[in-house]
Amino acid sequence: MSISKPEIKQLLERVIFEETYPQDWVEDVWALSAMHGDSGAKLLDVFYALIECCSEEQLENLLHNLYEKQLK
Repeated sequence: MSISKPEIKQLLERVIFEETYPQDWVEDVWALSAMHGDSGAKLLDVFYALIECCSEEQLENLLHNLYEKQLK
């Protein structure tokens, strides 16, 4: 059973940002350091770009690999 792209995006956000909304995470990092906040904002932009340009199969494989690493 494959997972839809919106579901994969949501699961990847949980893996990366845990219980924090991605934009809130960027703002929290920015509050600690403008330099790191700028990098965090760029990383979030790249994250969303990858979600858009990767196939569901690629994203699902990435998700499975990340979950496997967390379980070890």
